[in-house]
Amino acid sequence: MNLRLIPTMMGMMMGLALTATPALAKKKEPVTPAPTQLSTVVDTDITHEPENVLLLDLSDGGRVAIRLMPQWAPTHVARIKELTSQGFYNGLVFHRVIDGFMAQTGDPTGTGQGGSKLPDLQAEFNTVPHLRGSVSMARTNDPNSANSQFFIVFYPRFALDHKYTVFGRVIGGMQYADAIQRGEPPANPTRILQASLASEHKAAPVMPVGTPAPVSPAALSNSQSD
Repeated sequence: MNLRLIPTMMGMMMGLALTATPALAKKKEPVTPAPTQLSTVVDTDITHEPENVLLLDLSDGGRVAIRLMPQWAPTHVARIKELTSQGFYNGLVFHRVIDGFMAQTGDPTGTGQGGSKLPDLQAEFNTVPHLRGSVSMARTNDPNSANSQFFIVFYPRFALDHKYTVFGRVIGGMQYADAIQRGEPPANPTRILQASLASEHKAAPVMPVGTPAPVSPAALSNSQSD
């Protein structure tokens, strides 16, 4: 028996009900516009726009080059550049470093609770994903609380997307970022000896004789398993 061929009073009533719903559908809730799609292409040539390349000379040895992307987060990039010009980041430690996740710095107290004297920033959440080498701004539960702390991503963490402001990406020396000492806080934290812009043409600080080359935790683990 084909039930579609049997008209019933209930079916007719349902049909009438269905024809009445389009009028109600006109009442729509406001829709929040989707974030503007941004290009994730990053220029890896340090000599191009050197005023937008942040250089971090680390105490463990090596220089990390970060391409700042004002196209992604203009006020956050401006803040990083302002603090760098003040020498704010010189001497600061990576106070929270989680293996397989990220390395966080930018707190003069070394506790994760501090920041600069400048006002907090309004969030500039964007569509750029948190890939390996992404550099993003740290904050509290308040979306508009980013100030001076930032973190370098070791491994993709897409759960952070649209919740933290990505403002740059490592374009050189990622192996030195990988070697940053782990811990919350680390027992012997890695420091930023000098932060500068490539346009300033500052030489890396001279490391003391006998300073061992940095070894990433992954490389250390592999050597121990041999």
